[in-house]
Amino acid sequence: MKIRNTSLARYTMLLLGAVFFIGGCATTGLDRAEKTSNSIRDVDSEIRKMIVEIDATTASLEALIVPGKTDLKEPFDSYSKNLKNLDKEGTKVLKRMDEMKASSTAYFSEWEKQGDVFTNAEIRELSEQRRSKLAETYARVPAAGAGIRGSYNAYITDLKEIQKYLSNDLTPKGIEGITPVAQKSVQEAEALKSSLGPVITALDEIKAELYSGKK
Repeated sequence: MKIRNTSLARYTMLLLGAVFFIGGCATTGLDRAEKTSNSIRDVDSEIRKMIVEIDATTASLEALIVPGKTDLKEPFDSYSKNLKNLDKEGTKVLKRMDEMKASSTAYFSEWEKQGDVFTNAEIRELSEQRRSKLAETYARVPAAGAGIRGSYNAYITDLKEIQKYLSNDLTPKGIEGITPVAQKSVQEAEALKSSLGPVITALDEIKAELYSGKK
């Protein structure tokens, strides 16, 4: 059957688009599907960029607290630059995750609401099966990401306070004093990266469901 060999991403958008066409709003379904699909790519891309920035910030922090350094300004400036980039990327990730949750909630809510418009029982059943399957898969992202906002905010706050402390005392003694806190932040970075792993896995599952063409 040709419809079953069509790309699942395209078919899903066409299916929901058909629902809105029948309901008198031809483009809304396709627009929602495209917006939701784009939000997945955005979240995935930003999380991967965030991990790169976490690694860069961690490396510069570790370089800054190496004992015996005489020139502290250069490693401090490097740390400050990487911290700024991480802060920017982390803010994007949290925003993208919120956007994905909102767009997917609206997407599946409208799909369910309009699902009864099909007069063909087979198509109606297929629509509900696809909606349920995709909704379940999408729900894994916020489930996997539970607690990330709190962990990230605590982590970035510590990094900023380390920067602020050293901006007032960028001396060997200042470095020595802040080192235990900095080392703890390095450990927090690894924990944060580990917590992002399940989110990436959940996003990969969504992409496989949408784009693999497999049942």
